[in-house]
Amino acid sequence: MNKQIGILASLVVATYLLVNSIYTVSEIEQIIITQFGKPVGDPVTTAGLKFKLPFIQEVNPIDKRVLEWNGNPSDMPTKDKLYISVDLFARWRITDPLQYFLRMRDERSAQSRLDDILGSETRNAVAKHELIEVIRTTKDRTPLRDSILTTVERELNMGSLVPIQKGRKTVEQEIFIAATEKVKVFGIELLDIRFKRINYNESVRPKIYDRMISERRQIAERFLSEGNGEAARIRGNRLRDLNKIHSEAYRLVEEIRGVADAKATEIYASSYNQSPEAVGFYEFTRTMQSYKSLISDNTTLVLSTESDLFKFLKGMNMD
Repeated sequence: MNKQIGILASLVVATYLLVNSIYTVSEIEQIIITQFGKPVGDPVTTAGLKFKLPFIQEVNPIDKRVLEWNGNPSDMPTKDKLYISVDLFARWRITDPLQYFLRMRDERSAQSRLDDILGSETRNAVAKHELIEVIRTTKDRTPLRDSILTTVERELNMGSLVPIQKGRKTVEQEIFIAATEKVKVFGIELLDIRFKRINYNESVRPKIYDRMISERRQIAERFLSEGNGEAARIRGNRLRDLNKIHSEAYRLVEEIRGVADAKATEIYASSYNQSPEAVGFYEFTRTMQSYKSLISDNTTLVLSTESDLFKFLKGMNMD
């Protein structure tokens, strides 16, 4: 009986030792074995069933996948002294698990160190470039702008863009190169880094918007002024053309009237020059017509006895 109990106890102990000696490595992780807290042997990077010393050795899994880093939006100044809020993200992986374990121990510490390094390099890069360099995708990309607006902005000396030498991609590459060397000592490989969002700082955003509104309003007033000037010119041309038409019409009417009067006079002259009696009759009728224009109820005439108007009145009976 005692022998059976001893065998059973030995089996239990052996099973326990075996369980504590075996561990598995998945495809997405790599293992660092530590003995009394210190790494021993080479990192285990192949998947499968592995063995270790029970109790005195511990398994420390380290992720082998591509990991993400998302920074918090941070305010920083550009070279032209404009404060902007920059939101950055990056992708990284652990290439030297032993060095990573010795320097970092866990992913939380690595994320914290990436915050410091990437944040610092981003500040340095942004501070060396104008805002337009950080915002624009590439140096060769030109904005689509209305030609009239561009001309007006150039005349008013507003909205002019400084020459772009690099562009955002180059700024991102500068941050990537500088940060890659610094994170390499921690067993980390930086794969990519990108600007997620760039915006004006909350404190300066209203001022920027006010300036943009002021510039647009100035352009609108310029257009309005030019429009009013063009309207005044059109109205002036219309009035000038109207006066010209009236003048030409009046001249034509007077010419027609003069020709008509001359023709009428010619007809009268040819009619009344047929005989001395006709001439006398014409003289008489014209004089009588003139009396209607000259004499009214309250008219007093002082005429010479030799006057042509008076000669027809001499023989009239005034009774």
